[in-house]
Amino acid sequence: MAMELFSKYAPYIATLPNRDFLTKDDLLVSTFLLHKEDRLEIYYAPFDYVNENAKIALIGITPGWTQMEIGYRFAKQGLHQGMSPSEVCACAKRQASFAGSMRKNLIEMLDGLELPRFLGITSSALLFSDRRDLLHTTSAIRYPVFVDGQNYTGHKPKLLKTPVLRRYVKEVLAVELGLISGALIVPLGKSVSDALRMLIDEGVMDARRCLLDFPHPSGANGHRAKQYASMQSDFRRIVEAWFEQQAG
Repeated sequence: MAMELFSKYAPYIATLPNRDFLTKDDLLVSTFLLHKEDRLEIYYAPFDYVNENAKIALIGITPGWTQMEIGYRFAKQGLHQGMSPSEVCACAKRQASFAGSMRKNLIEMLDGLELPRFLGITSSALLFSDRRDLLHTTSAIRYPVFVDGQNYTGHKPKLLKTPVLRRYVKEVLAVELGLISGALIVPLGKSVSDALRMLIDEGVMDARRCLLDFPHPSGANGHRAKQYASMQSDFRRIVEAWFEQQAG
């Protein structure tokens, strides 16, 4: 279904303007609009690729504008280079995922859980370079969500109290995570953890594979270090138990 959606939008992506950076006037248009409800809008972005062999999955709340722009730009390049739909979406997702200081913080946090030892790598930094094959990145709401034209943060409106967003969690995210059944899941921030708890409560997600309440790695999260320190030992135990179970 996901690649069918990409195929629907590929002709429009291919004809986007040739610019160093795309603008909101290029992308936040009716052509790419999936859903509109009051102040909330959901737009398509080429983030449909699922790495079914992943050993770890990082889940944000939703792609923001920056990720959306990067994804479209690289998808256009990929189409012009003759890539397959799957290759285009994989490239778009790879280029747009967790850049800047957030990636640095995330690497430090994952290394602090001894994750590289269980993945057979020397550093979690390799997940974003030579060992990208081990990583799947996604969002609780796969496609970009905007409220009054601004990035949605998961709080206003609340994700699980908003029917269309709740439906994306149950009908898109749950299916996606089922395809990567061998992956440890790292939810980034409270809203994502709450979404996973809903899936756990409904019996469609195994709590043993989830680092629930993992702090958001954004530099804007002033409580990150304290939150992480308070749960680091618990997270380590979950990581170890999960990978031992997978090895067994």
